[in-house]
Amino acid sequence: MVDFAGAAELVRRAELVRQEVPHERGRGAGAELLSVRLAHAERLGNMGWAEWNLRTGAAIWSDQVYAIFGRDREEGPLSLPDLAAMVEPADLDALDRLLWHVVEGVEPVHAEFRVRRGTGELRDLRVVLEPLMAPGGPVGMHGVIQDITGRRRAERMMSESRRQLLEAREQAAEERNVMLALREAILPAPTGCLDLPGARIAVRYVPAEKTASLGGDWFEAATTPDGRLLLAIGDVSGHGLPAIAHMAHLRHALVGLTMTGKPADRLLSWLNDLVLHQLKDTTATAVIGHLDPATLLFTWGQAGNLDPILVRGGLATRLGRPPGVLLGAVSGRPYELARTRLRPGDLLLMFTDGLVERRTRDIDVGLELVLAAARGLSAHDLEAGLDRLLAQIGGPNPEDDACLLAVAVPEPQEGPGAPEPDGRAAGVRP
Repeated sequence: MVDFAGAAELVRRAELVRQEVPHERGRGAGAELLSVRLAHAERLGNMGWAEWNLRTGAAIWSDQVYAIFGRDREEGPLSLPDLAAMVEPADLDALDRLLWHVVEGVEPVHAEFRVRRGTGELRDLRVVLEPLMAPGGPVGMHGVIQDITGRRRAERMMSESRRQLLEAREQAAEERNVMLALREAILPAPTGCLDLPGARIAVRYVPAEKTASLGGDWFEAATTPDGRLLLAIGDVSGHGLPAIAHMAHLRHALVGLTMTGKPADRLLSWLNDLVLHQLKDTTATAVIGHLDPATLLFTWGQAGNLDPILVRGGLATRLGRPPGVLLGAVSGRPYELARTRLRPGDLLLMFTDGLVERRTRDIDVGLELVLAAARGLSAHDLEAGLDRLLAQIGGPNPEDDACLLAVAVPEPQEGPGAPEPDGRAAGVRP
């Protein structure tokens, strides 16, 4: 903190030295040097000293006070009544209290008020005054006047910036709540595990930490008219409400196309045409498959998505994915199918790239983390297992949302007539 009263005394004494001390050899040079240095300090601090005689009305100002008030030195200093005439009407009470406290006390007092120069320019001033005492009481006052316009302007700008930032945060939080509510209305996540014929399903949607990064990740798990299970997961490019709208369009189209009973490669081809012609400037990834509960054959295709992970006997491996281009990238490129024979006790994990991608690490590192965490998954605690997996790989992605679809094949019931598991597992890549 600046000792304004002390600074006032130093500046006042320097001015008296400059005006009264004879310029003798050595002594005069030292006094002049001191005066120059203190005048320089005044300019740097945009402050100067002032003194008023309460008996005669005379006033003395340092050069910097003239600069602060925008007043020529030839015009002389302002008297206290003239000073009051320059003060903004709303701040006159502050000046009155300052002067009253000075003449009533012996300690320095300070106040802030605004003055309007002759040009109409408004300046913020901070004034520190103390009484000049005589045996009969105060005969005057002196102190420091500092122009703090730049500081107050900066403070007002900072305050406005904080206000705007708070409003932006509140708006972002509101937008996030709206988008999450819209996603939930379009694609409600099941509460707990979903038991379908031949499989137990658990889903996790993990929104991005940043509101602007909420995107179009989606899933589907349902029984088809022919008794198979439709299992799908995907991600629409972009973020925010447009991505959510495109996600809804794509997912609803898949649900309708599934009624045809066509295999996953044909469904992907139709969805590619849809994105190309209906969802302009958009691309999407997807994995679509059908699981036959009777044979446990999982027939699936993919469009630019990471391949699913198969957990079997405490080991986690990535399935070898069939060829398939990004939805909306090109027209006329065929999609192919892969076939994976599951066993009772197997667990299949399908996910979007937001699960493994991070700006701060390579995607292969993320995949290795998921593979390591997936080894602990089982049908017995599927819900808790997915929560542990998310925690082990680092929690939510700040930049992108993620969707996980876990499919657990239950163990056969013991007893006569229980089916023998088929030991084949096609399409598994170590």
